[in-house]
Amino acid sequence: MLSDLFLYEFFSIGETPVTTVSLLQGILIMIVTIVIARYAQALFLRLNTATNGKVPPAVYTIIRVFFYIIIIVGLVTALSSVGINFTNLAIVAGALSVGVGFGLQSVVNNFVSGIIILFEHNVKVGDFIELDSGLRGTVKDINVRSTIVTTPDNLDIIVPNSELISTKVTNYTLNESIVRIHIPFGVAYGTDKELVRDVVLAASRKVDITYDDGDKRRPQVWLVGFGDNSLDFELVIWLNPKNDRTRPGSWNAMYMWEIETALGNAGIEIPFPQRDLHIKSNSAELLIKQAEKRSE
Repeated sequence: MLSDLFLYEFFSIGETPVTTVSLLQGILIMIVTIVIARYAQALFLRLNTATNGKVPPAVYTIIRVFFYIIIIVGLVTALSSVGINFTNLAIVAGALSVGVGFGLQSVVNNFVSGIIILFEHNVKVGDFIELDSGLRGTVKDINVRSTIVTTPDNLDIIVPNSELISTKVTNYTLNESIVRIHIPFGVAYGTDKELVRDVVLAASRKVDITYDDGDKRRPQVWLVGFGDNSLDFELVIWLNPKNDRTRPGSWNAMYMWEIETALGNAGIEIPFPQRDLHIKSNSAELLIKQAEKRSE
């Protein structure tokens, strides 16, 4: 009875019957393949991790490609054990094309995008990036279908690989080690511009991530506009290359804190929206008369 169960024929592929034993054999081969691939990948990553906790991009790419090769070899072996003959590549290619046409477009798109990401090295594990959607975070892992991005709040966000290829991505840690940011602020009309500049520049130097080479890359204060209620300025600041590039949200906070303190100590007013209500004299008299009639 047990032998009949193991030899039960589900269907045939060509002249090869697909039995319970062959299916179990194929599933077992895939499970062993996945375990071996994951163990080998984890081992190679651990052996090639530098002292700073990062894996060199080229090494990471080789390890991921090696992982894919193991999976593909295991898949082919498992399917062959079931009875699928790969000598007729035309049939296999036709089946794949039908699959892609009926709903695998996104899967193939993300897979190809993942391969492009691995080989281009524009986005690497450990990079701090910002997507066009506003998502910021550190690239934790690049997989077949998606990339895992860890936000500054320690949340893991799964991003399809195609989004990293088809949309704009800001990479804060790609090549250039020194970046410049703009901190907007406003002061009341009538304030001495030179005083504002001197006070804010002095405040910027109190922040330890400020970079100043004394030439082109030095802190500056620009007058950028005449607002409804204020003179609009920007503190244009270069950041020290040794600064933590994975915390761009804290950069603005540190400078805004020092700017507000410095302006307050210097007696410079930071304006807020105001509206003045002007009432014509004849309208005021009319309102007074209406009030008197109601009182009678």
